[in-house]
Amino acid sequence: MNKAYSSQEIEQKIYQLWEEGGFFEPQGTGEPYCIVMPPPNANEALHAGHAVFVTIEDALIRYHRMKGLKALWLPGADHAGFETQVVFEKKLEKQGKSRFDFDRETLFKMIWDYVQENKDVAKDQLKRLGASCDWSRAKFTLDPDIIKIVYGTFEQMHKDSLIYRGERVINWCPKHQTGFSELEVKYEDREDKLWYIRYDLKSPAASEGRHAPNPKSIVVATTRPETMLGDTAVAVNPKDKRYQDLIGATVRLPLTNREIPIVADEVVEMEFGTGAVKVTPAHDQSDFEISQRHDLPLITVVGKTAKMTEEAGRDYAGLKVEEARTKIVADLKAQGFLEKEEPYKHSVGVCYKCGRTIEPLVSKQWFVKIAPLAEKAIAAVKKGEAKFTSSKYERIFMHWMNNIRDWNISRQIVWGIRIPVWYCNQDKTCYVISDKKPDKCQKCGATEFVAEEDTFDTWFSSGQWPFATLQTTKEGDFEAFYPTSVMETGWDILFFWVARMLMLGLYRTGQVPFKNIYMHGLVRDKDKQKMSKSKGNVINPLAVVDGYGADALRMSLVFGSSNESDIVLSEDKIIAHRKFANKIWNASRFTLSQLEDSSADEFNPTQIKPKYTQEDEWILEELKKTAKEVTQNLEKYKFHEAAQAIYHFFWHSFCDRCIEDAKKRIYEPSSKEDKQTAQLVLWTVLYDSLKLLHPFMPFITEEIYQKLPSRPKKALIIEDWPSKI
Repeated sequence: MNKAYSSQEIEQKIYQLWEEGGFFEPQGTGEPYCIVMPPPNANEALHAGHAVFVTIEDALIRYHRMKGLKALWLPGADHAGFETQVVFEKKLEKQGKSRFDFDRETLFKMIWDYVQENKDVAKDQLKRLGASCDWSRAKFTLDPDIIKIVYGTFEQMHKDSLIYRGERVINWCPKHQTGFSELEVKYEDREDKLWYIRYDLKSPAASEGRHAPNPKSIVVATTRPETMLGDTAVAVNPKDKRYQDLIGATVRLPLTNREIPIVADEVVEMEFGTGAVKVTPAHDQSDFEISQRHDLPLITVVGKTAKMTEEAGRDYAGLKVEEARTKIVADLKAQGFLEKEEPYKHSVGVCYKCGRTIEPLVSKQWFVKIAPLAEKAIAAVKKGEAKFTSSKYERIFMHWMNNIRDWNISRQIVWGIRIPVWYCNQDKTCYVISDKKPDKCQKCGATEFVAEEDTFDTWFSSGQWPFATLQTTKEGDFEAFYPTSVMETGWDILFFWVARMLMLGLYRTGQVPFKNIYMHGLVRDKDKQKMSKSKGNVINPLAVVDGYGADALRMSLVFGSSNESDIVLSEDKIIAHRKFANKIWNASRFTLSQLEDSSADEFNPTQIKPKYTQEDEWILEELKKTAKEVTQNLEKYKFHEAAQAIYHFFWHSFCDRCIEDAKKRIYEPSSKEDKQTAQLVLWTVLYDSLKLLHPFMPFITEEIYQKLPSRPKKALIIEDWPSKI
């Protein structure tokens, strides 16, 4: 062995040994064990979060492979619809161009070519991190066979009345010109104002025998005065005694000539503002629901570019939202309708990519009727068919699933899987679901069609990932490996992805897509701050690999981080585990040097009849305890405790004590048997230590194993897990 450990010299060589040996394919005849990799975006390099899932999932796969299970880690790449298109649009902006400068087909082809150029970047980086996944089964979310399954799911859900096209309030980004689901809206606290506006009464309540109310007006409080031009009612809580006599009355909408009713609805919070709220159904989800219950009209006064529409009136049409707000407040004040204004802190929805304020707009989109799917997912978790390894995340999952809303799956982008719908006669009142242009509509007889231009929300297709991949890889994979063994991913996509995989997997296959769910924490810096480019605290995992080696990075990601906490990563921590790698190398180098009589091949542990000393029995017992501890912690997904157990055993028990004891007996043995026993103990402890370390630090352990005399197998990656439990 070289005197100094060099990760740069061994890692590529070792990965090539594994890959050429076919060791990543499911081995043996044991029970199937499968993990489907969360597919990284096809357009970008890996970040620290990717390094976490690689470390954890690879540790699980290597552990179960060594246990003799038929282990499959299935890799893939995600087209990442909106994410990728945003990245490409930024490239266009640098060229002084926009996505709107190109027709749909041209833009799609441009993005396709861009993705193909970058598609292998993540794959190569996964290899550098040591990912022992079966590349022969790799899938892409835009593979034709994957798209076919996604289309089949859409068509079947439509037949089952779980998919519908409807007019609803959606979350609209004025910059990117697309709608979002609720989950894609980021909320930030802002200090704005709360304006109190007087609406004068025009007529009393219409209820028989009711007297004309004493008040001549009702005051509403709002943070968005610009949308008042689209008000179609004022709402109060029916239990609010202040306004019970006003229910059914009519008010005049300030700045307009319209008259709108006062309605009673239990959703109104009596404690907010004056207890009376304006109802603008076209620009607020809650108001839209009120309008459905009270049959109120919809008036759109804010358009898709965040400018006021013609329906806002000629004094305001064409103004930007902020400009309209200023003018409307001034006009209300001038005409005596503004009672007061006061500071107000509240959360405002913004686009998670560009930070622009999200505009709630009424739009006709494709939706998933989510409640029936959620009910089955909740039941599966309650029955234990899919188990969260953390009760914390199970509670969060249950809360969200019990309060879930219908899912908008339409995206107004070109990059992605186009929704397979053809509208008849260009009026979009009748349509045909088909992946190809139909010859004739079976409903209306039309022969002329217009294709739907929206694409699926990426999470709709990736929500089908476990069964879609296994149904399209190799024959028998779905039957052998589904449901998969575990879904491991970051807690921040619990709802985006994990919940949707559960719902769609149960719907299409009748089974949960995975038996266990492990959510890892987010990566933070040494000050426990979230990593971001703007803060300048981002750690590039590949730069770490270049400088310190993949093993040091992997160990630093699991060491000292519990399964319910975020992961603290710092250069000091990485350096510490680089030192541990050096310790492993030096201890192994010493051990192997002591096994050489004339050549390493002559050492044969099976021919030694040991006479163990008390110190030997102690270290072997410690090895047995450590093997048991590492095994139990891996089974319980306590990766940090498993890593710490083998770390402390190797450094303190093996290096500090066992090796020091062996030195005396090898250099100055009391007998030949004593020397051979010391050599055997060194060989045994190193051999099993390499196995226990391998899931976390695969490169250095494999390199040392290849130099181990009398090694039983061709590679450590397919060695048997220590049976000392």
